[in-house]
Amino acid sequence: MEREVMGASPSVADSAFVSEMAYLVGDVDVGADASLWPFVCLRGDIRDTVVGEATNVQEFSMLHGSHIGDRVTVGHNVVIDHAVVGDDALIGMSSTIQFDATVESNSLVAAGSLVTEDTVVPEGHLAYGVPAETRELTPEQAAVIEDTVEHYRENRRRYKKAGGLEQ
Repeated sequence: MEREVMGASPSVADSAFVSEMAYLVGDVDVGADASLWPFVCLRGDIRDTVVGEATNVQEFSMLHGSHIGDRVTVGHNVVIDHAVVGDDALIGMSSTIQFDATVESNSLVAAGSLVTEDTVVPEGHLAYGVPAETRELTPEQAAVIEDTVEHYRENRRRYKKAGGLEQ
């Protein structure tokens, strides 16, 4: 469902896949080849929310006033509130990224981690724990980021071709 608020309406690229059960409100921009899965909520009511090209946002995740780069995986049940995620990142399931935090490009936030307010996860790093600590990614972890994006790009193609989740 898409809804206007305060004179702003969501904008979704034609090639994006948005589940019939996702909720987009206000100043929201969804890029080409992105995918938004069931029960995702994107709020652009206080600040705009941007989802980059080929980015996937998985079930039960909420993005509020945040900018998410290209080719990012946002896992299930993630909260990103007024934060920035760079390109080619992976945000693990049940993670939280708080106000004014930044996850730089080519980084991974481990499942269940808490990236606290004003924290910067440096490029090419893993953030893990509560609160999150960081260390450099291993080559194997870096490969997971790309593999996951490609998997969801294929899912987006299949679901777009089938006409959505109702088919």
